[in-house]
Amino acid sequence: MSGELRVGHELVTDANRASYRDRFAVVFSEPYLFDRLLGLSGPEFEQAANRYLKLLQIDHKVTVQAGKFSTTDLSQGQRKRLALVVAYLEDRPIYIFDEWAADQDPDYKRVFYSELLPDLKARGKAVVVVTHDDRYFHLGDRVLVLEDGRARPHAVAAPAIAVQT
Repeated sequence: MSGELRVGHELVTDANRASYRDRFAVVFSEPYLFDRLLGLSGPEFEQAANRYLKLLQIDHKVTVQAGKFSTTDLSQGQRKRLALVVAYLEDRPIYIFDEWAADQDPDYKRVFYSELLPDLKARGKAVVVVTHDDRYFHLGDRVLVLEDGRARPHAVAAPAIAVQT
């Protein structure tokens, strides 16, 4: 395969690849967690981190002190919530979430889809959410369905299941 990648009219090359990569905050379905906030230091980051830990209800398991997490020994759902905290703190222009809600309880799914994603949108962030959970498709500005290796637009009606917000 060959080709080129452009962002707007700018060609992505070896020379500018790192700056392009730095535009993205990504939370994979099985995130790797560092024991510290890399490149994020200072009391304002710790306060924000602890606020998000509380919102996602893992503040009883994890705290941030001196830029370090007290633990990363967490369940899969808790690990994803901690990765979400880190992504939020990175404050990048583009967020990609790969099956973030798959291992979450209904309350955390609600917070993710009904509070956190609208907050990112209000802050002018571009957000891509990869999910099989069609109960939340109606919240997307644009929905694409991958079928046979191709993306196609998907018309979204009102939710079939009432989602409490």
